[in-house]
Amino acid sequence: MPDDATESDLPDIPLLSEPAEGTPEPVTTQDQLRRVIDGVAGGRGPVAVDAERASGYRYSQRAYLVQLRREGFGTALIDPIALPDLSELGAALDGVEWILHAAHQDLPCLAEVGLHPGALFDTELAGRLLGEERVALGTMVESRLGVRLEKGHSAADWSTRPLPYDWLVYAALDVELLIALRAALTRELADAGKSDWAAQEFEFSRQAGPSAPRTDPWRRTSGIHAIRDRRQLAVVRALWVSRDELATERDVAPGRLLPDASIIAAARKSPADVGELTAMPVFGGPRQRRNAQRWFSALQQARELTDRELPPLTLSAPDAVPPASRWRDRAPEAADRLAACRAVVTGLAEQHQVLAQNLVPGDLVRRLAWAPPAELTAEGVDVALAESGARGWQRAICAEPLASALAEVQAAVIAATAAEDGDDSVSAAQPAGDESVPT
Repeated sequence: MPDDATESDLPDIPLLSEPAEGTPEPVTTQDQLRRVIDGVAGGRGPVAVDAERASGYRYSQRAYLVQLRREGFGTALIDPIALPDLSELGAALDGVEWILHAAHQDLPCLAEVGLHPGALFDTELAGRLLGEERVALGTMVESRLGVRLEKGHSAADWSTRPLPYDWLVYAALDVELLIALRAALTRELADAGKSDWAAQEFEFSRQAGPSAPRTDPWRRTSGIHAIRDRRQLAVVRALWVSRDELATERDVAPGRLLPDASIIAAARKSPADVGELTAMPVFGGPRQRRNAQRWFSALQQARELTDRELPPLTLSAPDAVPPASRWRDRAPEAADRLAACRAVVTGLAEQHQVLAQNLVPGDLVRRLAWAPPAELTAEGVDVALAESGARGWQRAICAEPLASALAEVQAAVIAATAAEDGDDSVSAAQPAGDESVPT
């Protein structure tokens, strides 16, 4: 906004508070689902799809509502709790392009109910490829379609039954304009010469599959950086595992049973008994007190471990890349390579008007700088990037400039080493001065 502009100077963007065709009731029976399948199959063009989870309330990331919209049919809101197998719906959409916003968030839970897109268009990812940092659905709908969406229930507990009417309105609006947004973004991608980039990214996202399980996921406990003792670390692990088991059993988000802050506080204080544990302010909540004996038992088990059973302070793997913050002291040459590679990626991202993270993800840059290929050529870097999962368009833009940057760092290291060796040789050949004083 210009310095002299006021809110009244801004264009009045209309608010879309209800779907144009009304808000449908959730589909909960097989007969209703059959009518949806027949209607969607008779529609035309791509299908807009979304899913609502209950993150922050439930342990699982399952879908609690599936929304879809297709021209010639309209909108359907499907309850996957009442109808857990939607594979027939998926079959009816075989060969149809699916439009999702931030597909990586919804594809896993859609797959659980039998929904697998054969082709994908991700509106959020399209925005990132066009260089936009603000890619929320509402923001993109405003900028492309000149309409504001009624928002406000993204963090709701979608496992609630029955779902309130205003939540259903919110869910229907999430797919109301996706088809129009896709059309606008398709034109922009074509004008920017990025249609092929988008096709590669969409296909990569479609086939990505679920992430591999993390090693020692308990090490991601918030605040664990404050733990510098292996016994305390064992307490963190024991409490985290006990909480995770209970959360799985009850299908409750772990943090609602025991916040991370409580785990860290217990590990640092090491209370002597249940009473001392519950006297801690972070264990004052009803859920924490209700399960106090469970938490103290886990804590006590960690205390009884032998030294050999205690977890190491840091997790190391043969091919692990250490945090970049440590490189300057541990591996200065790698730190120089990383700085050079980051500068290259930043410059190329600005040149091609794309977010740097989408041009080459940061973890790929770190991996390349930490362990560069033996041959610092465009071909060698291209192979290294491909092995790390970089797409063809990314490699075509970045392989040669990154190879040149890595080669320059290597040449500078070689030159500096040669200069140091030369100085040492000169010093060794120089005769010692006569320090005697004549009398």
